[in-house]
Amino acid sequence: MNKFKIFLVSLCFQFPFLILAQDIAYNTFHNTLKKKAIEFSHEPNFNKVQNFFIEKNYDSTLVFSMRLLNSTKDKIVTDYCHYFRGSSFRAKKLFKEAKSELNLVSREFEFYILIHKELGEIALELNDFEKAIQYFKEAEKLSIKNKQVIKTSTIYVNLGSSYLHLNQFKNAEEFFFKSLKLQEKEKDTTSLIELYINIANLYYIQYKDNEAIPFFEKAYHLSVKTAHFDLKRKSSLNMAVVEENRGNFKKALLYRKESDHWKDSLNNQNKIWAVADFEKKFAVAQKQKEIKVLTVENKLKNTQRNIFFFSATGLLLLLTGGVYLYAQKVRNSKTILRQKNKLDELNATKDQLFSIVSHDLRSSVNALKTSNAKLSATLETKNYDELNQLIIQNSGIANGAYSLLDNLLHWALLQTKQLYFNRESVHLYSIVQQIEYNYKPLLLDKSIQFENSVSKSIFLFVDLDSLKIVLRNLLDNAIKFSPKNGQITFLSNEIDSDFCQLIIQDTGIGMSESTIAELLQEGELLAKKGNSEIIGTGLGIQLCKQMIAKNNGTFTIESELNKGTRMIVTLPKTK
Repeated sequence: MNKFKIFLVSLCFQFPFLILAQDIAYNTFHNTLKKKAIEFSHEPNFNKVQNFFIEKNYDSTLVFSMRLLNSTKDKIVTDYCHYFRGSSFRAKKLFKEAKSELNLVSREFEFYILIHKELGEIALELNDFEKAIQYFKEAEKLSIKNKQVIKTSTIYVNLGSSYLHLNQFKNAEEFFFKSLKLQEKEKDTTSLIELYINIANLYYIQYKDNEAIPFFEKAYHLSVKTAHFDLKRKSSLNMAVVEENRGNFKKALLYRKESDHWKDSLNNQNKIWAVADFEKKFAVAQKQKEIKVLTVENKLKNTQRNIFFFSATGLLLLLTGGVYLYAQKVRNSKTILRQKNKLDELNATKDQLFSIVSHDLRSSVNALKTSNAKLSATLETKNYDELNQLIIQNSGIANGAYSLLDNLLHWALLQTKQLYFNRESVHLYSIVQQIEYNYKPLLLDKSIQFENSVSKSIFLFVDLDSLKIVLRNLLDNAIKFSPKNGQITFLSNEIDSDFCQLIIQDTGIGMSESTIAELLQEGELLAKKGNSEIIGTGLGIQLCKQMIAKNNGTFTIESELNKGTRMIVTLPKTK
């Protein structure tokens, strides 16, 4: 019994006891900053500083606030600058510098309550809990006069957390319940869940299981109503340990599975957000490049007297670059040919594979060479529409060559047994969603409609990296062989309790029975036929078959010419 209790207490401490005052009414503060920017329009750096601070660009905040401090004599502006700098230093974990800046803010500062809040949080970060209590009590006094800046309920939580770290349980309990009384009126679900967990931890530390467990249960039931994955994970994990402590291991197992589910959901959400953030940054960078190009064009129009000189110089550079690139391509082609001949001699059993791959690579290089020649000629005529088409064509050729090389690399690793497999439980719907994000530009380019109809309740027990390789190859093939305005659908079919089918269905050109038989034959690549660019090498399908087999799955194809294709992958489910 004691072992379970000690384990539960240590587990709960993994979740942060303290709830910092994060519920500042930032809208009020930020609106004030914008008004101040208008008021202090004679201070050009103030608008920059407040914008950087709101955007959480702390490095730029520190640089421009120092410039403003060196140039201004206004006491109000000085107070704002010291607060900006102190808060920025705290965000960067430079606590000594943060305290120095915050202590320079005068008591006449309109938001002086924020100074106590920042200093209290720094004291908590440094485990100086008695000092934290002093700062938060000062903030409590000021919050009575200015409730629009910091909620009194949050200050009570921070005070309770500080007393809890000092093992002053009665004081901690008093402030936690003061906060609880206010928060139940405020109906802030997220804060209320965290407060329930804090109170439960308070009682568990004192071995008061009967008082603690109802608050763990309240936190769990309330977490069902929130979309906060991390709180759901914490609440269900706490309930798992509570049931272990009670000896009800069956319920504990269910709670642990639920906790793992929310953990996976949180990770997937973070990945999707990371991808979306990257795409957003890429789009902004592209727009900035377009703006720079337009700026250059405007400057060229204003300097017509020098147009002949710049044109001649640009033409010379372009000619030199073209000759250099052509020489490089010739040398690279010779190198690739020499390496191919050497590999053919050392590995006769792979003659067919390397013959087909080298054919495709040479085709891609030749296509790029031809396209680049056209590109050079088109640059002289400044036909921008044709230039755009050539650039898009080059991109498609490069992407095709890259996909072929990527498949070849993974195929080689499989053959030499250097590819590491780590089977784990993965959420199928989220993986398909990630693959859709990766191929969104290609889908939009061909106006193909994509539908993810995979059940959100399916978890597969597979190697995550190899599953992504399989789905990327199958989706790439579906896009390649589908016409414009086509449709690609991902479906799921649970065969039984052990296996699940993932179906990739398209409305493309389809395949004949002989082509399907060749693709499904073990170790066979498609021989080059009349229209080799349409048929392909089949290397991606062979790679998919081997990786599916490594994951204890099976692979079949259903297709008819001009009626689309269904790729069916059967994989084991998580038990």
